Amino acid sequence: MSPPPAPRLNVLGVGVSTLDLVASADRVIAAAAARRPLAVSALAVHAVMEAQADAAYRARLNALDLATPDGQPVRWALNLLHGADLRERVYGPFLLRRICARAAAAGLPVYFFGTTPATLRLLSENLAAAYPDLVIAGTRPSRFRRASAAEARADADAIAASGARVVFCGLGCPRQEAWVHAMRPLVDAPLVGVGAAFALWAGERTMAPRWMQNRGLEWLYRLAQEPSRLAGRYLVQGPAFFSGLARQKLGEAMPDIAPSEVDPDYWG
Repeated sequence: MSPPPAPRLNVLGVGVSTLDLVASADRVIAAAAARRPLAVSALAVHAVMEAQADAAYRARLNALDLATPDGQPVRWALNLLHGADLRERVYGPFLLRRICARAAAAGLPVYFFGTTPATLRLLSENLAAAYPDLVIAGTRPSRFRRASAAEARADADAIAASGARVVFCGLGCPRQEAWVHAMRPLVDAPLVGVGAAFALWAGERTMAPRWMQNRGLEWLYRLAQEPSRLAGRYLVQGPAFFSGLARQKLGEAMPDIAPSEVDPDYWG
């Protein structure tokens, strides 16, 4: 029997789950052990703000089984708006490592979908070194374009043939949420979107110091690393996010977070 849905609370019209890191990983491992589909993604401010201008993307987010608060500001929003008392964020890279540790102990093979062949090779090597019992059933680099329905079906068949029981997606926001949503009916295993985790654990990108993470300043660290790519995201979406939180806190109505039907958007 499937467990009841994880509680979700409305943050600017996006339903964000209130489970902590341990409970989120527990949900994924339980679904993997039962060969049950589960659509999961770690949501930062970027995802919440992308959903403001794209109703179809918002619908896909709200159709996920588990949408964790990846960024500290999203965790703060849950606590400010709803008194969630969530003491830690559920950061995608940490979620990936915790699930891999649990999967290694339980003999559940994992699969990595997205990014480049070089990143996947380094990621696989580093995780195998960290967790010698981890079985990596397969990898598939991104096509860096939308996949056709036939290509998506072929990807699902390849995942099934590999014997994978947990599938990690590292396509980045908003593509990974579209992929996880679209592939859920095709794959009898948890699909977990983890953003920048692939590049971080491959050693291609460094993580912000813990004190910056704890204070919600990871965006500043990343902005210093990639100013041309991230300036628009952080300097525009960040203030807009906090402005939206103030309006919601003051009683402005937000879109319903109840799941609704939306066509799949295959990415690969």
